Amino acid sequence: MIRSAVRSPRDASGTARKAALGLAATALALTTLPAAALPAQAASDPLARYHHQRLDWKSCVLGPDDTAGKELEQAGARCADVTVPLDYDEPDGRTITVAISRIRATDTAGRVGPLLLNGGGPGGQTLGDPPWVRQAMREVGARYDVVGVDPRFVGRSTPLDCHWPTGSAFRGAGFDRAGFDRVSAFSEDLAHRCRQRAGDVLPYVTTRNTARDLDVVRAALGERRISYLGYSYGSYLGEVYATMFPGRTDRVVLDGVVDPGRYGPRLLLGTEKANRRALERWASWAAARDTTYGLGRTRGAVLATVDRVQTAAARTPLRLGDHRVDEHVAPLVVFTGLSQDNDTAHGDFAQGVRDMLRAAEGHRVVVPSPWLAEVLGFTLTGADSPYGSVQTAILCGDVAAPRDPEVYWRDVRRARVRDALFGPVTHNLTPCAFWDPPRERPTTIRDDLPALLVNATGDPRTTYDGATAVRRMWPSSRLITLRGADQHAVYGVHGTPCVDITVNAYLATGRLPARDVTCGAHPVGAPGGE
Repeated sequence: MIRSAVRSPRDASGTARKAALGLAATALALTTLPAAALPAQAASDPLARYHHQRLDWKSCVLGPDDTAGKELEQAGARCADVTVPLDYDEPDGRTITVAISRIRATDTAGRVGPLLLNGGGPGGQTLGDPPWVRQAMREVGARYDVVGVDPRFVGRSTPLDCHWPTGSAFRGAGFDRAGFDRVSAFSEDLAHRCRQRAGDVLPYVTTRNTARDLDVVRAALGERRISYLGYSYGSYLGEVYATMFPGRTDRVVLDGVVDPGRYGPRLLLGTEKANRRALERWASWAAARDTTYGLGRTRGAVLATVDRVQTAAARTPLRLGDHRVDEHVAPLVVFTGLSQDNDTAHGDFAQGVRDMLRAAEGHRVVVPSPWLAEVLGFTLTGADSPYGSVQTAILCGDVAAPRDPEVYWRDVRRARVRDALFGPVTHNLTPCAFWDPPRERPTTIRDDLPALLVNATGDPRTTYDGATAVRRMWPSSRLITLRGADQHAVYGVHGTPCVDITVNAYLATGRLPARDVTCGAHPVGAPGGE
C-alpha cells in the first residue's frame, strides 16, 4: 500500500526497512537460460526449459555491508536466481530473473515441502524474510523449506526504477483545487518517467505474471505443490496464484487479507474509519504520556495538535532537517504512523508528531527523530524510487483506474466532509490515472479454498471487512480474528500466542481449526482463544 511490506518483529515498530537487499542498477538485465536435457514429457510444455532449469545455489551475502545477507547465511539460507520469461506469451523471448532464498528443512523424515513467502507491498522485498518466519514457526519450521521470493523487478530480482524523486506515488490532495492540481501534475510526471524509463516492460509488471513466476519457482524447486504465507498484498497474490494454478497449493495462510473485489489502484478507499479509530486510540496513548511527548493531556487535545500541524503545513511547509513537509506530505506522515499497534511504534509516531509540532511553532532548526527522518527520506527523496516504481506499476497494471481527474476531485471533496485528514489521501489520484490500460483483465478469484485467514479487527491497511468478505467467499476457509488491535500483519509479528499457535498447528497438521478462532490482543499471557 503506501509502504506495507511486512517487517520482521525486530522492525515491527513501523520503521520503514531499508532496501538492504537491493542491487544498484539502471537497466533491465537480460539473461540466457543454459541448455539442459529435458524429460521427454516436457516436449509439449512451452515453459519446459524454465520448469526444469538447474538452480545455482550460492551464498546470500553480497558484500561486507550486506546485513540481510549475513542474517540469511547465519540462518543457513542459500540463494539462487530463477530465470522466467518477461512475457509468458513469448516464452522464447526476453527473460528476467527472480531472486530466491531458502532455508532447507532439517526434519527430512517429517518434511512437508516448501513454504513460499510474500511480505506484501506490492513491491516489498521478501528474500530476507525466511529467518524470522522460520523462528515464528517454532518446531514446525524444521519440516519446511522456507523460501523467500523477491517478486519480479523487486530487490535482487531484475530491477525496475523509474528514477522518481520519491518512494511513494501517494499524496494528500491538499486543501483546495490548486493543491489538487499540483498533485495531478506530480502524478502525471511520475507516469511519464515510468513510460520513458521502462515503457517496454511495464505491461508485464503484474500480479498475474508474479503468480506465473511463483509457479516456475515451484517447478524449478522440483515440487508438485507449494505451501504459501502471504501478508497484506501478498494475500492477494496468494488468491491469484491459487486461482490460476488450482491443485498446486498445499497449506495456505493469508494474513492481512485483501478483498479481491476491492483490489486495484484505489485500494485505500474505505480505510478511513479504521485509520481514524487507530489515530484516536494512539491519541489516547499519547495523552497518557503527555509529560514525555507534550502533545496534549487528553485524546481531544492530541487530535487537535495533529490538526494544527496539518493546518500549519498547508500555510507554510514545515522545515524538518533538509526536508519541507507541505499539505500533501503531512497527512502521509500520520497515515504511515498507524500500521503497528505497540508501544515502540506509538512512541516513534509521537516523537514524529512532536517534531512537526515544533516546526509548526516556528523553531528554526528541527532535526527529525529517526522514524520521521526515514519516513521523510522515503517520501521526499529518490532513495526508494524502485519501491514506488514497482508498487505503482503493479497496481496500475492489474486494474484500470479512472482516467478523468474530475472523478477524483469530486470524490476528494465528498470524502473531505467525512474525514478531512484521511479522505483526501484515500480518494486522491495517483499515476494510474495517466497509465496505459492493463494488458490483461483482472483475475476472477476462485469460489473456494481451504485457507487459513488472519486479520486484526482494527487493521488500518487491510481492513477487517476484507477478511470477512474472503471468509464468506471461501466457505471451507477459517478466520483467526485478533480482537482489539490496530495492527497490520499479525502472525509472527504482533506477538500474540493465540494467533501464532493456531497458525503453527495448521502448518504442522494441514488441518484447519474446526471453527473460526478469536484471539485477544494482549501479547503476553495464555493463548486465550475463544
